[in-house]
Amino acid sequence: MTRFESAREIYASCGVDVEEAMRKLTKTPVSLHCWQGDDVTGFDHDGPLTGGIQTTGNYPGKARTPEQLMADMDKAMSLMPGKKKLNLHASYAIFAPGEFVDRDRLEPGHFAKWVEFAKARNMGIDFNPTFFSHPRVKDGLTLSSPDPETRKFWIDHGRACIRISEYFARETGVPCVMNIWTGDGYKDVPADRMGPRMRYKESIEQILEEPFDRSLVKPCIESKVFGIGVEAYTAGSAEFTLTFAATHEGCLPLMDNGHYHPTELVSDKIPALLCFFPEIALHITRGIRWDSDHVLLLDDETREMAKEIVRCGGLDRVYMALDYFDAGINRVSAWAVGFRSWQKALLAALCTPHDALRTLQEEAGFTELMARQEMIKLLPLGDIWNEYCTREGVVSDMDFYGEIKRYEDEVLKSR
Repeated sequence: MTRFESAREIYASCGVDVEEAMRKLTKTPVSLHCWQGDDVTGFDHDGPLTGGIQTTGNYPGKARTPEQLMADMDKAMSLMPGKKKLNLHASYAIFAPGEFVDRDRLEPGHFAKWVEFAKARNMGIDFNPTFFSHPRVKDGLTLSSPDPETRKFWIDHGRACIRISEYFARETGVPCVMNIWTGDGYKDVPADRMGPRMRYKESIEQILEEPFDRSLVKPCIESKVFGIGVEAYTAGSAEFTLTFAATHEGCLPLMDNGHYHPTELVSDKIPALLCFFPEIALHITRGIRWDSDHVLLLDDETREMAKEIVRCGGLDRVYMALDYFDAGINRVSAWAVGFRSWQKALLAALCTPHDALRTLQEEAGFTELMARQEMIKLLPLGDIWNEYCTREGVVSDMDFYGEIKRYEDEVLKSR
């Protein structure tokens, strides 16, 4: 008997069908963010990263061209089991030699090479307007700016991104999740909290007036509690974005688990939102004391978020995307480790006997519930994971670093 066969029997004794768990996992798409490969730099500007976010480190091998970024993504994806989507920011437009348009004039053709990339790999595409790292960010504000011309520029950018999102969906045959997030806010205590939020609300409404097929484009709005340089106030607070989504038909709330106070748990928010929204979206990261966007690991909150998605029946209701960036380690490894960690979390959740545990809770069998929840933590998930990787044609954890080191030596060190 192999280790996998033994593990399968152990899980079966707990009422878990691991074959069904792996089957479901292979069909569950997770959106892979392009910006891990180049430290959120993009291709449309040479300035610094702004918007209250920051990358740290200068590990060799950063991608500096579309070709390098795509090659690195290919290598990373070769190490990732499971179904993937591509997640792009508008700042990753690819222009022809000598061509350039500003963000308010972006067109679908500026992303044609990304569509070719995605279609060749049977991937859908998700999209994000880029409301940061640009000279038209005025006094730290975009959609909430008191300057009408500034707001108009960014509204036009958002509307252009809706058109591009619909192009992605039509080309790939997969709905495009288009997420609106800005770093708008103030460093110190503001004199007016409502005014910027009213302007923000009206600006997003004007963006969503752009005609689009709601079966193809899934607009989202994302909150954040604070960022670097916007410590005192953000226009897009959790209350603002959640209420906006709830009062605007077809708009989804997007939660980034790094965008809340450290004691808040997105795992607890997922079932709350699923009580009211047919669909929601997630950006999955690992924040250390703030939205530090560390590489995702298989930690407690990662596992809890995956559990809530699975046991709430949310695999086809929650759009899942990774969102982190680390310039201090090999970037291809960062991509793959984070993706594999989320796959492990989903697999663990799918290999949990949720119905039996729910019955214990409803019958007030709390002593047995605690004992069984602790027992589940040490079931042989690693043997199921290794089998899943083998079936998906990717290396096991034991062989993972060797592949990373080989690519670093053969490709990244020469950049």
